Amino acid sequence: MKTNKWRSGEWVYDAFIHLTLLLKVVVCVGPFLNVLSKSLSADWAIIAGKVTLLPQGFTLSNMKYVATNPHFLSAFKISLLITIVGTLASLLLTVVTAYPLSKRDLPGVNVLVLLFVITMLFSGGLIPTYLLVKQLGMLNHLSSLVVPGLVNVFNLLLIKNYYESLPESLEESARIDGASNMRIIFRIVLPLSAPVIATISLFYAVAYWSDWFQAMIYINTPALKPLQLYLRDIVLEATSDPLDATRNLDQLLNLSPEGIRNATVILSTVPILLVYPFLQKHFIKGILIGSVKG
Repeated sequence: MKTNKWRSGEWVYDAFIHLTLLLKVVVCVGPFLNVLSKSLSADWAIIAGKVTLLPQGFTLSNMKYVATNPHFLSAFKISLLITIVGTLASLLLTVVTAYPLSKRDLPGVNVLVLLFVITMLFSGGLIPTYLLVKQLGMLNHLSSLVVPGLVNVFNLLLIKNYYESLPESLEESARIDGASNMRIIFRIVLPLSAPVIATISLFYAVAYWSDWFQAMIYINTPALKPLQLYLRDIVLEATSDPLDATRNLDQLLNLSPEGIRNATVILSTVPILLVYPFLQKHFIKGILIGSVKG
């Protein structure tokens, strides 16, 4: 027999949960809507401070200006290149490293896992890392934005735990048929690991796309700046005014620096937002299976 929520007082708890979730949505979505509204608003509305969550004097001029800005396009291409190359390289290295660590009968596997875990707790620090990158000749080179973060131990452990959940009978059958370890990984294990692979790919892609700190440390040439470092300079006004004086003056009519900055922020987030829907169905499953076992 079901208890009436109104009599038991459960509705108070449900209302509290819904209000809490609604407040969190407002806190998370509100700033994004404000930035989006400013990027789509006329300069007079932005200057007057009339833009909140809805555009005022709707215009696409700010978006068009940013999308055709050669500096923005150059930084966008660099970030896209770093994200694609870095994600593929990191995923490949993480996958082939996690596979042997998932084998309980591997001699010294516990020691190897412990060594990886230690790197999550302790690191050499910024200065030793900088000196190492410098000695390797990667300063002011795009490789400095990829190589130092090739393997994330947290992602490695997620994949390792996921591998441990797969039936060992599948690999035993493949070995009886004469399959090598590499063939087992790429023909059997990886196809069965789509959820966790999609999850880790998203983790790596977001990390590479959003990273600006390493670029600030290792990159000095403006032409090699990725999008997030370019965005940081624009937002903090560390560079020249967003309204580039070298552009056609007709393009600068009805534009404001604030509108340009917000349009740059929006266009910088679009690629990652477009990736999420394709990986969402695998995301939760990959996290749960990869984290609860082991």
